[in-house]
Amino acid sequence: MSENKTKPTRQSVEKFLNGIKDEKVRQDTFTLVDIMQQITKEEPKMWGSSIVGFGQYHYTYASGREGDAALVGFSPRKQNLTLYIGGGFDRYGELLGKLGKFTTGNACLYVKTLDDLHLPTLKKVIQQSVKHMRSITWPVEGDLGHRMDRASR
Repeated sequence: MSENKTKPTRQSVEKFLNGIKDEKVRQDTFTLVDIMQQITKEEPKMWGSSIVGFGQYHYTYASGREGDAALVGFSPRKQNLTLYIGGGFDRYGELLGKLGKFTTGNACLYVKTLDDLHLPTLKKVIQQSVKHMRSITWPVEGDLGHRMDRASR
């Protein structure tokens, strides 16, 4: 079985975020740090070279595959900010209708800028995701809770 490639590192989150050239993206990432840290009560950690994660959980699938993942996190990519939200987007239906302009894929919520989102609604989505991910008892039948359905808004 292959080993999970994305793991916590000792890389400095602040140094990583301060290295972002685009001022608006850099500001958005620091806003996300504040939001996610407030909700999780966890310090941010680098996961791999480009993901900022908060908290951690250990998962085991019925297939036997297991690993660790951040409860919630984000990555500033070239095309967008990628937010890692667990629990499947179908559980956030009504909230997603109020969230703003975004797309989703697997456990990812993609946004160009936080200005495109209603931040109080984003906070509710993150709160619900963290609560759900902390409540899961592994193993979960199939890949529920870690692999999410594709959706688009």
